[in-house]
Amino acid sequence: MTRKENYEVKTQKLLEPITESLNFEIVDIEFVKEAGNWFLRIYIDKPGGITIDDCEVVSRALSDELDKKDYIDEAYILEVSSPGLGRPLKKEKDFLRGIGEEVEVKMYKPIGKQKEFRGILKAYSKEQITLILEEETEIKINHKDIALIRLAFDF
Repeated sequence: MTRKENYEVKTQKLLEPITESLNFEIVDIEFVKEAGNWFLRIYIDKPGGITIDDCEVVSRALSDELDKKDYIDEAYILEVSSPGLGRPLKKEKDFLRGIGEEVEVKMYKPIGKQKEFRGILKAYSKEQITLILEEETEIKINHKDIALIRLAFDF
């Protein structure tokens, strides 16, 4: 397990009792470096959506626990937020909840000279997804070839 993965797993264990007591869902945890700074990002959700006050409650409680355990060696910025409108699908439950919804898929490598697809998520398995594209055609895409998949949204 990498240092990054270790931090994320330990943070998940600290975060679970906090989110469970509030009936929130942990959508994702990531420890990433951007523009020279480390960020510990927590994405939470609940039916009806997350508010700024919800994020503040979780941030304060988690920050206290992180200070007690002190297992992250690097200086970092803690961010707690909603996954937003373009919520990425990462876990099995995300994919299952997304069946029948419109999604955007970005690929590592092109399929037929195309690296981005938008369609209705028809099916999910551990190996691949099935999309129905605008032309009513179906395409099967292996998970290992997907760089990003998220719920689509229009403004």
